[in-house]
Amino acid sequence: MTPPEPAAPETRHRNTLGEATSPYLRQHADNPVHWHQWGEEALTWARERDVPVLLSVGYAACHWCHVMAHESFEDEATAALMNEHFVCIKVDREERPDIDAIYMNATVAMTGQGGWPMTCFLTPDGAPFYCGTYYPKLPRGGMPSFTQLLEAIAETWRNRRADVHRSAVAIVSELRRGSGGLAPGERPVDAALLDAADASVAADEDAVHGGFGGAPKFPPSALAEGLLRGYERSGNPAVLSLVERTAEAMARGGIYDQLAGGFARYSVDAGWVVPHFEKMLYDNALLLRMYAHLARRTAAPWARRVTEETVEFLLRDLRTAGRCFASALDADTDGVEGLTYVWTPGQLAEVLGDDDAQWAAELFTVTDAGTFEHGASVSQLRADPDDAARYERVRAELFAARLQRPQPGRDDKVVTAWNGFAITALAEAGAAFGRADWVEAAVDCARTLLELHLVDGRLRRASLGGTVGLPAGVLEDYGALVTALLAVYQATGDAAWLDPARELADVALNHFQDPARPGSWFDTADDAETLVARPRDPIDGATPSGAALICEALLTLAAVVPEDPRYADVADASLRSAVVLLERAPRSAGHWLAVAEAAVRGPVQVATVGGGELLTVARQAAPGGAVVVGGDPDSSPLLAGRPLVDGRPAAYVCRGYVCDRPVTTAAELRAALSA
Repeated sequence: MTPPEPAAPETRHRNTLGEATSPYLRQHADNPVHWHQWGEEALTWARERDVPVLLSVGYAACHWCHVMAHESFEDEATAALMNEHFVCIKVDREERPDIDAIYMNATVAMTGQGGWPMTCFLTPDGAPFYCGTYYPKLPRGGMPSFTQLLEAIAETWRNRRADVHRSAVAIVSELRRGSGGLAPGERPVDAALLDAADASVAADEDAVHGGFGGAPKFPPSALAEGLLRGYERSGNPAVLSLVERTAEAMARGGIYDQLAGGFARYSVDAGWVVPHFEKMLYDNALLLRMYAHLARRTAAPWARRVTEETVEFLLRDLRTAGRCFASALDADTDGVEGLTYVWTPGQLAEVLGDDDAQWAAELFTVTDAGTFEHGASVSQLRADPDDAARYERVRAELFAARLQRPQPGRDDKVVTAWNGFAITALAEAGAAFGRADWVEAAVDCARTLLELHLVDGRLRRASLGGTVGLPAGVLEDYGALVTALLAVYQATGDAAWLDPARELADVALNHFQDPARPGSWFDTADDAETLVARPRDPIDGATPSGAALICEALLTLAAVVPEDPRYADVADASLRSAVVLLERAPRSAGHWLAVAEAAVRGPVQVATVGGGELLTVARQAAPGGAVVVGGDPDSSPLLAGRPLVDGRPAAYVCRGYVCDRPVTTAAELRAALSA
């Protein structure tokens, strides 16, 4: 790719982030720092000036990103130091996960931990030589001030250049070595492997509060989905209890917004009480899928309630004018974390009056001592209310009053992968619970993504306000969207969704798969921008890995269009590469676990002809990861050659390449699916 012509020097001495399509970058457009977007132009300028690059990576809803911006990037003296000694580049990690992944790996290697804001110093060729995260305005807790760091880095660059280059060469070498991928495992992906993974995860459970590990505690959405599928296969009640304890603890804690629905990013304590208040689309979409699955499997009223309220949150608070979903709500309101959400007993009384306020304070655990700062409390719902009508009225009044407060900012960026998660969750939940409006929301979003984000046959990562950004889609975008399109196909029966799903899957096979190792994946395409290393990370984190997502997409596609063996073959090879993760680190392989469970069960395929009750039962009773298709005979590949039985609607249940006899009653179908 031919790099753009360098801009005239006078245009470089200014902040150019106002031209970005990222809301996070635009937040910094008024900084006195001469911020630039990532690109060859900025790196060329660093080479011409013979200065290092200061790379700052964050995202719009990040609390400590805002703190560092206010303390340092908005300060004229600090900005002058940055501008004098560095070319300063600002990156939105959500828009450029490839850049974030490379330099986060470097940061973790150097410091033992990562996080955002991420602050990296690079040679003009992009090689990192010093990395960290947040740096305070003044020295604190053994950390240097940001200005002290800037001066030290500038002095090292001037006087110890050889040391800088030795460090950079060593780090880049390690980054490239670490992007080698996983070797295929020696043991098969079978029930024994998955049972052992479930047992390993269960041993790490916080038996008191639910979830895993201590504070801070993150919602284990993909892992819970994998465990739930494990219960459906094994029937082990201990596995189901583990999922229920974690899901109910989150649903009743402060991490869940009891008034408006939706989950915060994580809990700062082990008991799910005090959230870090940002609300991310990816968390809520992934959790919606899991809670909807749990609700149909157990009929737990609280799981159904959380499912419905989370959908309401997505449609009310994150839906964009283009019928897709915005990335996040900010952690802060007017620079204060939690300002919109917390309550004191006195504030409850102002809205509700004394009697209802006392009842609500007990219900939502709002105390004089407070569970948050300054005597305020985060709302919890430790038990279901004894008066449902009163609960709904009080909840509505409190929510209406809360809307009169200042509201957190919204990052309107539409990310392909995260919208794919939302489409899948809405389509699956809508189909299972007979909510045509949820399915229609999924259809609208999928249609917009294909119209806007698919450019010349390739996905773009994100858009803002109907304008698509330049960054190319990464592997997770392809994997998540293919699965989403297949979910829409299953929910609607419209085979028109199959062609784009297959085309995108083929792009992934041709451009992201390692040609030397089938089933091993890079996170960027073979014709994407060349960085200091080509990222490849199969470990599931806050979101599933791109490799796990494309494996799910290919496994599902193989079940939908069984006449093409490529998809099944590559999905099988991908799963074998994840064996080491499932054996040694299953908590970091939650989505792999979910996909492996589907694969071990066949995956289950249910083809119903004639519609009606059989299709409804199939959508409600089929295990997670199953493929459920309904329609007329020969209306899609999975229905080909499967006619009505004696003129009656019929369901054909298959597992892999083995099919049961067709059934014609709901009772027979439920029995077949529980076998």
